[in-house]
Amino acid sequence: MMVTMSTDNAASWDAFSARYQATAALPTDVAHYGPDAPTEAELRLLGDLRGRRVVELGCGGGQCSIAFAKAGAVAIGIDSSAEQLNHARKLAEQEGVRLELRLGDLADLAFLRADSVDLVFSAYAFGFVADLRRVFRQVHRILREGAPFVFSLPHPYYSLVDDDHPEEPLLVRRSYFDTSPIAYSWDGVPFVDYPHTVEEIVTGLLRSGYRLDALLEPAPSTSRPPSAQWREVARVLPRTLIVRARKEGS
Repeated sequence: MMVTMSTDNAASWDAFSARYQATAALPTDVAHYGPDAPTEAELRLLGDLRGRRVVELGCGGGQCSIAFAKAGAVAIGIDSSAEQLNHARKLAEQEGVRLELRLGDLADLAFLRADSVDLVFSAYAFGFVADLRRVFRQVHRILREGAPFVFSLPHPYYSLVDDDHPEEPLLVRRSYFDTSPIAYSWDGVPFVDYPHTVEEIVTGLLRSGYRLDALLEPAPSTSRPPSAQWREVARVLPRTLIVRARKEGS
């Protein structure tokens, strides 16, 4: 279902948060990278988190940040949705961990000093961000030299097909080179996704002062049952792109 382009994703998440959190069943003992993707327990991209200062961009209901805190990190979660952060606060209290939670734009990191963060993480939030280069620059400022920036987002190939009404053979319904916003409705709530090509992501990182050291297109995880967001298309097309880059220079 198409929606108007005036959609405010933060307001949409405020409206949708309770329904999403009731069905998502996200773990709080390990970081997740996306629907039906392998978790950090399988991918091992983050390393030992004990004593490290970790920032999660688009922390949503706080599940990954809680997992970081359980692993011994000082966890800071940032999200643009007040309702998602309310869920994160309640969940952190239930799980017995302490988080620092901030409401704001994912590129608004002025409250953090330069060269003060050991890891920046984001899972599936960058599909809602129009200007990734701005985020990359701000993350570079706060990371210590050599520290990792690990994130996942919807795979650029996946938006080319209709995953709700797949056909045999699958039909390409959108040009890969069309990066105009995609407006849609999720259970009646309007959202807008911003497609990013692999070239845009990789070039943006390199020009922002990072060294790319991992680019993953994982097949669906076989270690647990399919999630509520499972789509059969994921058997033949990568649904998630996972990137690890490290800050170079100051």
